[in-house]
Amino acid sequence: GASGYIAKHIVLRLLRAGYHVRGSVRDAAKGQALRDALTPLLPDGQAETHLSTVTLDLLRDDGWTEAATGTDAILHTASPFPMVQPKDPQELIAPAVEGARRAIRAARDAGVNRVILTSSVAAVSGCDLPPGRATYDERDWSDPAYPGITPYSVSKTLAEKAAWDMVASDAPGIGLTTINPGFVVGAPLDGHSGTSLAVVERLLSARDPMLPYFGFTTVDVGDIAEMHLRALQRDETIGQRLIGVAGFLWFTEMAEHLARRFPDRKIVTRRAPNVVVRFLGLFDPAIRSILPSLGVRTDVDASRARDMLGMTFRDPRDSLSDTAQWLMDQGRV
Repeated sequence: GASGYIAKHIVLRLLRAGYHVRGSVRDAAKGQALRDALTPLLPDGQAETHLSTVTLDLLRDDGWTEAATGTDAILHTASPFPMVQPKDPQELIAPAVEGARRAIRAARDAGVNRVILTSSVAAVSGCDLPPGRATYDERDWSDPAYPGITPYSVSKTLAEKAAWDMVASDAPGIGLTTINPGFVVGAPLDGHSGTSLAVVERLLSARDPMLPYFGFTTVDVGDIAEMHLRALQRDETIGQRLIGVAGFLWFTEMAEHLARRFPDRKIVTRRAPNVVVRFLGLFDPAIRSILPSLGVRTDVDASRARDMLGMTFRDPRDSLSDTAQWLMDQGRV
């Protein structure tokens, strides 16, 4: 999944660290787009000499073992992340779970003993905390049957569990680490951006007359890329889940920050009553998908990543500003 929003940042860090990267893409055009995005950011020629691409499909076996052969590690980042939750959850669950299984199977069959899997806090926080705890951490697993859980959260939970189960039962020689990011923001490396940026774009466009009372555990895209690199380089991370979050931000906090940072833009900051949001959700699928999260603050502990990887997470408000500036510079808002 080398052409994704987070993945491009990971590939850039790997190349800058001197690694040779074989990146998988869904079609050859995405491979060229990846190289075009990275070439200006690397020493002359490195995108040609240190980066190659192969075409793989999350739902097809063709080519996976061959792509993994001769590599020292697999970083599996590909998984669909939509703005609007699909009517059929399998649209997300099938590629996420099957892709994770194919990555582990390819590593096993190609003799690769190291895998880093991009999961999500969505695989952590969809459950009730035990009595006496107010913060989620790596011990927690989302429950696919939890009230209000989204198909995306189910997909990430089942995909990560599938990877751990395969390593335990079918590929015990593989050292697996998972990275569990929160809501990722920050400027992309090219114009092919992900769902995260669509949320910021919606704020800058003042599309909503009022804002719903919900929020995210947020993190910078560069920090998540750095976590993948450091996890790869440190054997003590084998067998670990590593959460990547910098802090929780309400949607209104994001809007207020952007309004201060870009005072020339008319950014809505007023909070909508929950009853109004529920009404709007009848007509707007994007709003409908966040209804279970209204008024729910989810705090997630990233101390393991700070201690084990030496991470110092960037203030997510700065990452938010970078995202907004990029969107404006690109003429997207």
